[in-house]
Amino acid sequence: MSSTEPKQLDPRWTGKVTDAMKDAIRAKAVDGKITCAVLRKFAEDNGVDYIVAGTAADLAGVRVHNCGLGCF
Repeated sequence: MSSTEPKQLDPRWTGKVTDAMKDAIRAKAVDGKITCAVLRKFAEDNGVDYIVAGTAADLAGVRVHNCGLGCF
């Protein structure tokens, strides 16, 4: 996939994302980015799977960085 193509998001996960989740992730982001550790903690604190939190970040326009586990 080239960087000009939009990322394909799985509807199984997009359907679980709420506006409140996107707003909370945007609030935690700095310069449009969030660390993997912060997003994992968000997922755990909110009882959602990592993949759902990652999808919420994608939908919120927030990039995940400093990720060594490949969760997102």
